Amino acid sequence: MAQPQTADTETGLIEQAQHGDRNAYGELVRRHYQGVVLVVTRMCGDAGLAEDAAQEAFMRAWVNLPFFQPRGSLRNWIYRIAINAALDVLRHKPEETLEDEQAGRMPDQGAGPETALIEKEQADALRQAVKSLPEAARAVLVLREFGGLSYREISGVLDVPIGTVMSRLNYARNRLREVLSSEMEIMEINHA
Repeated sequence: MAQPQTADTETGLIEQAQHGDRNAYGELVRRHYQGVVLVVTRMCGDAGLAEDAAQEAFMRAWVNLPFFQPRGSLRNWIYRIAINAALDVLRHKPEETLEDEQAGRMPDQGAGPETALIEKEQADALRQAVKSLPEAARAVLVLREFGGLSYREISGVLDVPIGTVMSRLNYARNRLREVLSSEMEIMEINHA
């Protein structure tokens, strides 16, 4: 026998939100916000763009919530919307560098200046390497490594076969390895 849905279960919250309960939807957003922001930040490589993409994703989810079928995972459904919103934001952003966003970051105060500089350069290199991946490979990598989704979940989110997920992830990891190894060699030369 199925258990009755209470307001605090995700299914209960989804049902309430589908009937227009904004407080129930707010609770769903609260539960999934951090994961969505993490995924779109890794997709966009820019905190400001990621915030825009996350807001857009949650607005799209609210508008389309009446069509969501609770037999699927809400998290995966929202991640699909978030990935699409992040890609849309990236396609429409003005061409500018990330220098302004990165300039505002404070280095680790416990580290010496050289260590802080190296850590910043490594983080920048990783961010740029991820951003340089083709969209399809980047989406799979971000959902797996930063979203913590299984291959099956990624397959559902992106609506591609598991074999495609595996090959895109393999490509992304190999490409990152190539790009980052050459970047690290350059950094070692510069700091020698």
